[in-house]
Order: sequence, then structure tokens, then C-alpha cells
Amino acid sequence: MSMKYLDKYPRSNARHLWVLKPQWAVLKLFLKNIPRRPVTVLYPYEKEWVPDNYRGRPGLIFDQCVGCGMCVRMCPTACIKLVDAEDDDGNIVKRPQVNMGRCAMCGYCAEYCPVDAMTVTPEYELAEFTRFDLLYGPRRLAYDKTTEGMKVKLEVTLQSDIDNGNPERRVALASLDRPELTDAKCIGCKKCAKVCPVNAIEMVEKGKNDKTGKPILRPVIDESKCICCNNCVDDCPKDALLMKEVL
Repeated sequence: MSMKYLDKYPRSNARHLWVLKPQWAVLKLFLKNIPRRPVTVLYPYEKEWVPDNYRGRPGLIFDQCVGCGMCVRMCPTACIKLVDAEDDDGNIVKRPQVNMGRCAMCGYCAEYCPVDAMTVTPEYELAEFTRFDLLYGPRRLAYDKTTEGMKVKLEVTLQSDIDNGNPERRVALASLDRPELTDAKCIGCKKCAKVCPVNAIEMVEKGKNDKTGKPILRPVIDESKCICCNNCVDDCPKDALLMKEVL
């Protein structure tokens, strides 16, 4: 029986050539891709193109920032804090500092910045030798090639504008909630006016106290200046100011 099988299927040295099949497949693939462009680039000598709104590290327009702290509140990883910095006039102001070791590059700080001072940048090479070097101060956050595309503007259309036949009007997302005063709770302490970064709150006399004879002061908010940063609401000791949604 075995002799008949060997006569039908004689032995051949070609049966050992199966080991060359993988090498032959690789060779064919190599010859096929020789005339094509390479898939990879010679990094770091060559770099891939990224768009202006690429969400790399955050950037800061120093002179445009008002130090409201909106970026600090909106950061999901708590990597931003306000630190003292010196402006061009020599005054000490509050400006954001970002810990790049914790930054998620989400771009929330740029989306919710009411004055478009925080931006996104195309920089993604952030390797450092120490953790301390990953702390980007206000001046180091500045990006000298900032374009309009790096300013992330998150805007929506209000339902009231749609009902009034003005659906093309766009409102910044940060300005949907505006501070509203509960007069009965206010004690006229002036804290809201002191913490407002754009001086949008003015204390106005609303009569005099019947018992003490002292003037009754109440805050009046200038809607054209207010950037809805929430500082007045956070610092109010009696919760007289609350954020109310604008519909």
C-alpha cells in the first residue's frame, strides 16, 4: 500500500520550499511599494501639517486676559491656576499658569474664555527633563504666531431669537448665564464690585436705612461690560447674586 502511494506521489526536494513562502510574500510587497511615497516622515526633521485649530497646548494673549478665572473653573483636570504676573506697566495682575503634565489638551479653557484670551496652539512637543519645567507661566504660555483660527469660539442660538425671527444671531456659550440680584438678601458689602475684573458692577444708592440713616447700596450690573465670569456670585457672602440662564 505504501509503495503504491509513493509511486503516485513521489518524493521531491521541492516540498521543502514552503519555508520560502513568507519571504517571497515580503519580497513582492517590497517590490510593489518601491515606486510609492514613504508612509512615514523623517521626524523630527520633517513634521506633519496640523491645522490652526489643532488642540495642542493652551496659549495665552497676555494683554487681552482680564484674570477672571473662568479657565480655572472650567478645566476638567484642575491644571490651571491664577498666579501673580507683572504686566507691561509694571502692575501686578492675575494671569493663568498651566501644568502641562496634567493638561488634557481638551481646549475647554479656550472655549469658555469670555475675552478670547486663551487659545489653542499647534504645539505638541512638550517633553521636559523635570516636572517643574512643565509649569508654563503666563509669559511662557504666549504664542507669537496666534491666528484667528486658534481662538475657539463656542456660540449658540437662543430660543428667544428663533421665536423673534432672528435665528442668525449667535451668543457666546459663556454668556448664557448672567448674574441676577435678590434685593432682599443683599447687604451692600461691595464685594461683587471689588472682584469684578472688568468693572461692570457699580454700587448705587437706593435710599437710606430708616433705623441707622445710612445709605442703602445695591449693585447695578452693566450688561454691555459683563463677561459672565461668575466671580461676583462666588464672592457674595449672602448668596444675593445668582446666575440665571438666558433663554
